[in-house]
Amino acid sequence: MTAVLKKIVIFMEMIKFSHTVFALPFALAGALLAIRGLPSGRQLLFIILAMVGARTAAMAMNRLIDAEIDARNPRTAGRAIPAGRLSKGAVFGAILLSVALLLWSAAMLNPLCLKLSPIALFFLVLYSYCKRFTALAHLVLGLCLAAAPIGAWAALRGSIELPAIVLGLLVLFWVAGFDILYALQDLEYDRSVGLHSIPVALGVGGSLWLARLFHLLTLTLLLWLIFLLGLGIWFQVGSGLMAAMLLYEHWLLRGGDLTRLDAAFFTMNGYISLTFLAATAADVFWGR
Repeated sequence: MTAVLKKIVIFMEMIKFSHTVFALPFALAGALLAIRGLPSGRQLLFIILAMVGARTAAMAMNRLIDAEIDARNPRTAGRAIPAGRLSKGAVFGAILLSVALLLWSAAMLNPLCLKLSPIALFFLVLYSYCKRFTALAHLVLGLCLAAAPIGAWAALRGSIELPAIVLGLLVLFWVAGFDILYALQDLEYDRSVGLHSIPVALGVGGSLWLARLFHLLTLTLLLWLIFLLGLGIWFQVGSGLMAAMLLYEHWLLRGGDLTRLDAAFFTMNGYISLTFLAATAADVFWGR
């Protein structure tokens, strides 16, 4: 039993389970905005389970598919599969269980969610292969995480409407922007082995400017969402805080200084997603 628990801990660390904080708050916010109120406990449970299943499957697939690449990269050679701490078979089994959890949870929500699940899975698999042939992997990752609030909206309304699409695009450009910044640390390695990324294509300076553009689009879409849904002062204040955190994130990396990447990537983006959820909840419950 101790050995099994150790393997579970290693697996959770491998898939960066703690980073669910990046996407789950947007899924919950999408649910709150869809009905401008609190979903039932059953709905929340299956939205969370679908989110956990999708993200676990996506991260485990990425680690499995990239195992050989990770083994050759000094930064990632210590990951669980290349380091021999988890077998490929065990990880594949976890992927199957996670996909089953996603499909079951989607089916328990409504028929539309179940029909959309294979599309989500397709893009989750596609992302892991993108770096082999296109620099647009960052946008595909953004699309994968954008499915979280769109899926939550569809789960509660049985349809996908313009505000859900705007919310999804907001998440897409936010994620693509910070993923470009994260990819800067592998620029030299990716270039040396022929992998594709925005940093490889544009260099450090061009990547920083494109990330800024994507985050400017994020803030523009945030304003559009406020207009579409008539969101009030709580959400507007939260949006201002998110804008300030995005500016601070880029200030930390000014001049291509990657020594503060962990603070910019992990800390600030975690705060941004939680602020979005808190601002949404405050507006839904106290803004009227």
